[in-house]
Amino acid sequence: MKTLKTTALSAVAFSFVAFAAQAGDPAAGESAFTSQCQNCHNVVNDDGDVLAGRANVRTGPNLYGVIGRQAGTVDGFRYGGSLVEAGEEGLVWDADNMVPYLLNPQDYLREVLDDRRARSQMSFRVRDEGTANDIIAFLADFSSEAEEEEHAAAD
Repeated sequence: MKTLKTTALSAVAFSFVAFAAQAGDPAAGESAFTSQCQNCHNVVNDDGDVLAGRANVRTGPNLYGVIGRQAGTVDGFRYGGSLVEAGEEGLVWDADNMVPYLLNPQDYLREVLDDRRARSQMSFRVRDEGTANDIIAFLADFSSEAEEEEHAAAD
């Protein structure tokens, strides 16, 4: 019984450390977004307010609400077929799948779709996992859940 408790406590502690390491730093993510992502992406809310990035960027899709969104589904953006297919097969962006995508978009899609010919239109790669987690933490501030919490706090 003591071994089971020790094992359970160790698993909980490990999970907490793994989550904390994965969580990322939104401030560092904002800096990384500004230096690495805003040339192709922006974050524009439903009212048309630019929350991050530049106003008239059209290379990549708007990343407003990307965390928790089905891949390849921003209205009006022309995605590559592989990303659309991944979304149709159930790919929803979260930290667990967005990190490997940011590190190597093409290899990630090839693995997810089990298709060595899968292609990504995003040629840029984030250099390390920590930076990818920071960017994700920053983008999570613009998810629908974050917006709902902000509106609830204002009421």
